[in-house]
Amino acid sequence: MDTRTIESLESKQAELREAISRGADMRPGSLVERYRRCGKQGCHCAGEGERGHGPSWSLTREVVGKTVTKVIPPDAVDATQAQIAEHRRFRATVHELVETSERLCEARLMQDGAASDEAEKKGTSERPSRRKSSRRSTRS
Repeated sequence: MDTRTIESLESKQAELREAISRGADMRPGSLVERYRRCGKQGCHCAGEGERGHGPSWSLTREVVGKTVTKVIPPDAVDATQAQIAEHRRFRATVHELVETSERLCEARLMQDGAASDEAEKKGTSERPSRRKSSRRSTRS
């Protein structure tokens, strides 16, 4: 494996770690705009083709296998959308960091394997030999 490849992977890994550390507020989930009907017969929302009252905003996410919904005030919608976007960016960056780290580990293994193959061809070993233990029992 080329040392330039290892150096470029190490550089990318450092960049990704830096990008993760620059993260802002984040939250997982999906923001949903909702309209609902109140059920009063004379209300405008009861008319055919009407959207209903709203919009109201809900943040939905999964917590320990269950869907949790939180109402988001209208003045917090923009901030919530930015937090969700930041969470998605964070997850994508972490995924890319793991992929890069895996490729780096593989490149280092290949480099170490090439060095070991070279040592075998020369008849030398990178590791010192270990003494074999005595097979005698230590029991009295």
